[in-house]
Amino acid sequence: MPSSTSEAAARASLMIEARDVRKRFGSHEVLRGVSLQVARGEVVAIVGPSGSGKSTFLRCLNHLEIIDSGHIAIGGDTLATTDAQGRCVYVPEPHLRRLCARTGMVFQHFNLFPHLTVLENLIEAPMAVQGLARDAAIERADALLAKVGLTQKRDNYPGRLSGGQKQRVAIARALAMQPDVMLFDEPTSALDPELTGEVLRTMRELADGRMTMLVVTHEMGFAREVANTVAFMDQGELIAARPAREFFADPGHERARAFLDHML
Repeated sequence: MPSSTSEAAARASLMIEARDVRKRFGSHEVLRGVSLQVARGEVVAIVGPSGSGKSTFLRCLNHLEIIDSGHIAIGGDTLATTDAQGRCVYVPEPHLRRLCARTGMVFQHFNLFPHLTVLENLIEAPMAVQGLARDAAIERADALLAKVGLTQKRDNYPGRLSGGQKQRVAIARALAMQPDVMLFDEPTSALDPELTGEVLRTMRELADGRMTMLVVTHEMGFAREVANTVAFMDQGELIAARPAREFFADPGHERARAFLDHML
């Protein structure tokens, strides 16, 4: 049996730990006991049919949705757990805000502020939330815009950008808060096929830099080539989670195999 010390060390090496997470909207149970562990530096692709609970699970990890029961920890620190009476309990608000700040979220539809320039979109949160001085926030933003290949767009408004450029700005904006983990909710699904590649290239570069990433996606090529682990969800359950190469060779479950046959 491992010692409590070794167990604590193992948990500390996890960037995300979700155990038996359940979420209901009215009479519909969207998440039915989902459990998943994501190690530091790992890229996990979550795949599955529409309506399987993938996006809801992602939103629960950074408190955009409140779980009904289960346990969620970020970097070894508990975000929410279930007490002896079966009630979900979140940590106090100041701690909750600090934990949520450790996760960056990139949405399907960009969610940029249309009245702010690209640069202003990037410096807003670091200044308002982290108290970063404007000069330091601009320096950080310029470095990130160079990273995503959009230095020349820093003074443009979002309305003057292509969809792929908007999504790369959204990625840079999330990175501006210097998160420990990046959550991507189908980041290319709103893009034309020719614009998808530039966003996936940016995400590949993040993966190469050992950024911990949890990606809800229908891009099977990305999942195969970039993800360390592929997790398959269906009807609110996490059915299978296997190393990417193994998953595409044999997902280990009939429903996952039928999904792959359809997608590929």
